[in-house]
Amino acid sequence: MASFQFELVAPEKLVYSGEVESVVIPGTEGEFTVLKDHAPLISAIRPGVIVVEKTAAAKLRLYVRGGFAEVAPSGLTILADQALPLEEVDAAKLDAEIDIFEEELTRAVTDEARRIAVEKRDQLRELKAALRR
Repeated sequence: MASFQFELVAPEKLVYSGEVESVVIPGTEGEFTVLKDHAPLISAIRPGVIVVEKTAAAKLRLYVRGGFAEVAPSGLTILADQALPLEEVDAAKLDAEIDIFEEELTRAVTDEARRIAVEKRDQLRELKAALRR
């Protein structure tokens, strides 16, 4: 498969830079895959797992907590709010964060507050499920 340039940047560091064959991104409008010569686009990213396929045999899975992806003729750049290799995500802390959003959900007085709490809780549950894969 043909490769292209990919960079993943978080506020504290350059997380990844190199040639890859594909990247699966959790966009706010749904998951999408970028391959070489993908049409240019800019998309917001929701919290989730990015799957970077360096080669058919080498994959890297990273948790991102939102951000933006830009596909250009020069390649793909992701500016993430936070990015961690999946193996560095602490399951106990994740459970604690899920509990916080469950509590926020029970205290929510507006539909918008309930919607946000449910969205955040569900994103964290999705991440927890990804840890088991």
